Amino acid sequence: MYTARSVVTDDAISGQVDLHCHSTASDGILSPMALVSRAKSAGVTLLALTDHDTVSGIAEAGQAAAEQGITLLPGVEFTARWGRRVVHIVGLNVDCMSAALIEAVSVRAALRRERAMEIARRLEKRGFTGAFEGARRLASGDEIGRPHFARWMVAEGHVADTAKAFKRYLGAGKIGDVAVLWPDLADTVASIEAAGGAAVLAHPLKYGLTRTRLQALLSDFQRAGGAAVEVVCGQQNPAQTREILQLLAQASGDERPLLASLGSDFHQPDQSWRALGCVRLPPDVEPVWNLWQTGASK
Repeated sequence: MYTARSVVTDDAISGQVDLHCHSTASDGILSPMALVSRAKSAGVTLLALTDHDTVSGIAEAGQAAAEQGITLLPGVEFTARWGRRVVHIVGLNVDCMSAALIEAVSVRAALRRERAMEIARRLEKRGFTGAFEGARRLASGDEIGRPHFARWMVAEGHVADTAKAFKRYLGAGKIGDVAVLWPDLADTVASIEAAGGAAVLAHPLKYGLTRTRLQALLSDFQRAGGAAVEVVCGQQNPAQTREILQLLAQASGDERPLLASLGSDFHQPDQSWRALGCVRLPPDVEPVWNLWQTGASK
């Protein structure tokens, strides 16, 4: 297992930075090695692999990054609960062998398997025979998510594309939308901190919250020990970026300021709005990688 936490040098931030992406270890379609190669081609010099609720791709990505001359931050994107809302917390530069991290991953693996089996049961009742085994074959490991069911449905000719699979069967309010009691936000942040990492609130504008509720989320996240917020996630318009920056400024107050993170949220090559290395932080923000930067070049 690749366990090395990284120091960020000047060279590491000399090109593009991407701190949120997914491989076949969760619901991406490129292997960790292929993802790193694609990041290299895109000019990425500092990369974090942040698969959903697993670090199983980090070893392969770490080896590939060393060969390609990329600095890799071992990462994970944890699913968490904030009240009744599901939110995603990215852990950056974590120790993959930390007992706290291993436990957090293990808990979610069990929850995901239970959810996958229930999704399959519901689909079977609708006549989609072999859903669980089909989705499992498309998943590289034990990480089975709704995208795997969607891809299986496409492969079997049940729907024309994955978007239709979600619209008809797997999206919010559909038969495949199975509620899960995920670990709460505070416990999730604590697990990341115990693993030596920094907790980052992922894509804050994607939760469909009102401004007031989003302020409350940021406040609770900050009080729990959260370190940073994704100011940019994939291609977004300047107004969205300004909105997040305003919320960060309001959230800081007398508390420790929240740092800025960014990432493409890359899953597959044909989504240009999520291309590896497609994002940049605006000027005059303090980036999360300052937590690990030495200021020295190799």
